[in-house]
Amino acid sequence: MTKSENLWGGRFQGVPDSTFIEFNNSFRFDLRLLGADLQASIAHADGLRAAGVLTAGETDKIRRGLIKLVKMIAADGKLVDSANAEDVHSFIESSLVKLIGDTARKLHTGRSRNDQVATAFRMWLRDEIRRIDGCLLGVQEALISVAERHNKAVLPGYTHLQKAQPVLWPHWCLAYFEMFGRDRERLLEIAARVNVMPLGSAALAGTSFEIDRNTVARSLGFDGVSTNSLDAVSDRDFAVEFAGAGSLMMVHLSRLAEDLIIYSSNEFGFVTLSDAVSSGSSLMPQKKNPDSLELIRGKAGRVFGHHAALLTTMKGLPLAYNKDMQEDKEAVFDTGDTVRICLQVAAIVLENITVNEEKTSDAASRGYLNATELADYLVKKGVPFRIAHEQVGKAVLFGIEHDKELHELSLAELRRFSPKADRDVFAALSLERTLSTKNAIGGTSPKRVAAALKKAKNSLKTRSKSTWTKSD
Repeated sequence: MTKSENLWGGRFQGVPDSTFIEFNNSFRFDLRLLGADLQASIAHADGLRAAGVLTAGETDKIRRGLIKLVKMIAADGKLVDSANAEDVHSFIESSLVKLIGDTARKLHTGRSRNDQVATAFRMWLRDEIRRIDGCLLGVQEALISVAERHNKAVLPGYTHLQKAQPVLWPHWCLAYFEMFGRDRERLLEIAARVNVMPLGSAALAGTSFEIDRNTVARSLGFDGVSTNSLDAVSDRDFAVEFAGAGSLMMVHLSRLAEDLIIYSSNEFGFVTLSDAVSSGSSLMPQKKNPDSLELIRGKAGRVFGHHAALLTTMKGLPLAYNKDMQEDKEAVFDTGDTVRICLQVAAIVLENITVNEEKTSDAASRGYLNATELADYLVKKGVPFRIAHEQVGKAVLFGIEHDKELHELSLAELRRFSPKADRDVFAALSLERTLSTKNAIGGTSPKRVAAALKKAKNSLKTRSKSTWTKSD
């Protein structure tokens, strides 16, 4: 690239070193901003026209040139591939000059690449947020679907990876439904902060031309404009927030993956993964590996790294724009790509999973998962909880020594530890009663879970129709 082919050569006498050119160029990755930058350029041209900087004829010529460029790119991908541009902004300007001549050189009046890239980046990201929200919705729908397919299934709930208390399978599904619901709420909050237009802030001090920024913002679907030019061009909070939200999504996806990897193992056998999301071994013919879930779990670290990288990049930057901030794009782009594909694969896994209900029920019926229920039973008989807890602990120890579950002990054996035990204790220790008594809000009783499942489905209908921003 010679000095005449870039946007900043007037002050320089020499040409840049070829290695530095390659090091400095961002076109290979900020090309994703092309559509947003073209759209913002059209809106900027209209703003310049309203400010009296461009004539109606010049504005029309620029607008038609930009629209033609969009069509040319759509028709011939090689036009972009063969470009020797520093970044997406210089590509658009140089291409427009070739199409309409020197009138194109007026388009950059009143703006800088600093506010230009911040605007295009925000436009791209608000669309990416919508795409990811759609994927989150897909996972929530898949969770509802698999919950309804096995709405009577019971499985052990765990703490410390030790059997704790039985829960309904739909209750387990709804736990993840809640996590992904919070992810969607976070995206909605971030979207509001993303959808603020920096264009008109120029390099750092604002523009000297009387451009109506609010009108330009409305034409681009922004909810408002930035109120401080220094902050506007140097702010990447929205990028950090997005990567942070993506990291939490990957935490939830990784936990989901870990549960299903464990549950699908031969030792558990709670679920069977579809062949569509599994792979085999190149050596061991019997293997069916949960590669889809392991990749989701593994890619979480990748997204965490992007979040940490953005924080580290931004932490010591003085106002206003610094070239360090060019590093924001790849981190955000890859975060979006990784989160989206992981959400899509997770939905496919859930849509094709089968719960082995006999195994899960048997596992939930063994391992003294009704011990807490026995303690609660004794409390209802007037025994203080701490005393009931100790009595049940001794009964469990006796059961372990004699290879009997609590409900397999005789009444006489139970009374050795608590005289308050009566014949109705066996009904209280049944799997059905253990579940049905958990009827407080948020509990795993069939009644509560059915209501929660219905509420979850209704929330998806409402949320899928909700408005993200004023521009939607």
